[in-house]
Amino acid sequence: MPQLSFHSPIGPLTLSEDDEHIVALDWGWGRDQEETPLLVRARDMVDRYFDGEKETFDLPLAPFGTAYRKRVWDALRQVPYGQTTSYGELAARVGGSARSVGGAMAANPIPILIPCHRILGRHGLGGYSGSGGLDDKRALLRLEGVELI
Repeated sequence: MPQLSFHSPIGPLTLSEDDEHIVALDWGWGRDQEETPLLVRARDMVDRYFDGEKETFDLPLAPFGTAYRKRVWDALRQVPYGQTTSYGELAARVGGSARSVGGAMAANPIPILIPCHRILGRHGLGGYSGSGGLDDKRALLRLEGVELI
């Protein structure tokens, strides 16, 4: 599986590709490096995002997960740059509960590109599965201009 690692303001990140689709974005440096056209395009989009450009990440994504998780991840991709919604509001759109939405987000294999950082808890930030946890979530939200309390 081709992988491409790169530096970011929240630490090293690694993109993985399978069958011409992005299947993962992980924190840390991957072992194997291969610059495929798709991985280079995705890396460049993420770099522009961290440079403050509004990116929609129009990329072929193929996250592995259950049908429910894929429904949640598809809904996450509809939350616009610089905006947030809550776990409960997302659950009302896709079915399930705020807890099941949170579980799907914790299992999100392509964070940032599938923007689970834009989902907030009823009484605060909620959680975040990135290496830096809530510090990473805060950094991503600030980058998008979201005012944090």
